[in-house]
Amino acid sequence: MPDPSIKDEDMYEELRDKGMSKEKAARITNAKANDSQQPSKKGGKQPPYEEWSKDDLYERAQEIGIEGRSDMTKDELIEALRED
Repeated sequence: MPDPSIKDEDMYEELRDKGMSKEKAARITNAKANDSQQPSKKGGKQPPYEEWSKDDLYERAQEIGIEGRSDMTKDELIEALRED
């Protein structure tokens, strides 16, 4: 039975077949299905994370579903965002 939280099952399965974790595949799939996010848009337009406020880093971590973000320091949030 399809997972109702996954917006595009075919894309999700394709990403899983490429070796992505369930969480990462779901995050990417749902971000691409959300018109307010543009995950395929080229990067480089944002300042480096070091220039972001901790609140902005926290908000970004929340958007992409990083667990434990509320207990993280600014440096830990940066590291978690870069690993994701």
